[in-house]
Amino acid sequence: MGLERLRLVLDRLQWRRPAVPVITVAGTNGKGSVVATCAAILGAAGYRVGTFTSPHLRDYRERIRIGNEPIAAEPLIEAFTRIEAARGDVGLTFFEYNTLAALLLLTAADLDAWVLEIGMGGRLDAVNVVDPDVAVVVSIAFDHQEFLGDTLEAIGREKAGVFRAGRPAVIGSRTLPPVLEATARALGAPARRLGIEFDYVRRELTWDYRGPDWDLPDLPPPALRGDTQFDNAATAIASVEALGTRVRVSAEAAAAGLRAVRLVGRFQVIEGGSQEPTWILDVAHNPDAARVLANNLTQLPVHGLTFAVCGILADKDAVGIVQALAGCIAQWLFVSLDGDRGLSAEALAERVAAQLPLPPSVHATVAEACAAARARASPADRIVVFGSFHTVGPALDWLEAQGRLPVRG
Repeated sequence: MGLERLRLVLDRLQWRRPAVPVITVAGTNGKGSVVATCAAILGAAGYRVGTFTSPHLRDYRERIRIGNEPIAAEPLIEAFTRIEAARGDVGLTFFEYNTLAALLLLTAADLDAWVLEIGMGGRLDAVNVVDPDVAVVVSIAFDHQEFLGDTLEAIGREKAGVFRAGRPAVIGSRTLPPVLEATARALGAPARRLGIEFDYVRRELTWDYRGPDWDLPDLPPPALRGDTQFDNAATAIASVEALGTRVRVSAEAAAAGLRAVRLVGRFQVIEGGSQEPTWILDVAHNPDAARVLANNLTQLPVHGLTFAVCGILADKDAVGIVQALAGCIAQWLFVSLDGDRGLSAEALAERVAAQLPLPPSVHATVAEACAAARARASPADRIVVFGSFHTVGPALDWLEAQGRLPVRG
């Protein structure tokens, strides 16, 4: 891991960072929500915004967006062709190719602002080759310990590597390891901490944001569902606010962005009506995210049963994930995930057997499990699909084939 190879290829490509505002978002959970909300607010204010996120759910082009639209195939292929020609004997990982393509395509799009999501960690992540104007750490939890360390302090140190000297460091949680503040202080990066420099108050139907420069009363709830989305929305507003005079965002634009923001697979609720069960899709793939999902399910009561379609990669804490949700689920359906990091449904069931009062059913594919859950569920029930991007993506494909999603163009 390191940034030297990327810098070498970028030099060969003669790439230079455009003079546009850049927000970089790191964290274990919540990164995608903060990126989407930042982009929605800036877009509502009239700015042309590009985003780079990972991984994708259904289509690689989701990773690079201009406004709300995924990048077209032709310029993406052209970018990869340029990278392949420039790299020579320099080896690149899959994610490094992704990042280089995103930098070329966002530059070519002549944008007003960029919002970039760190893939893993921060200090040595490929996205960190770009110096941000505002760097954000949303949350710290246990994930990718083999690369980032096995303590929250060690993981926090890696994620704090996105901070830059003299540039705002937004900290989007009330309980994060002290190393984040210490790193910002050592760099001279002005810290903006949730609960200190910025905060919010929830009311019955609205909420108020207070920051160093902005006071935004009577905001609408974020369109992304779940209690944790208020933390994420406040962090996104604080991140845009930290750009200072480089952008002009009215209270009306902030409210419009909160109403407009969309993010597939993050507590995405597909209502069933009188004939179908409700579907809830969430990419929760570590224990902290599973606890958030459990809280969201508790806040959204159901008249019937809750079924779980669950697939988890082999390198994840399956016991911790299932344990966090065990009290919310009536019936479990485990699915096999393919690939080098895949885990069979049978192996998953064996790994978490002690957490479950009843044996789960096991299924070879996500589609098979979704069909089985649908066959068992009544319209009063709900089916929760979670555990990985590799679980939610195929579930979306299956739901689309059943006519439960708009057909993609």
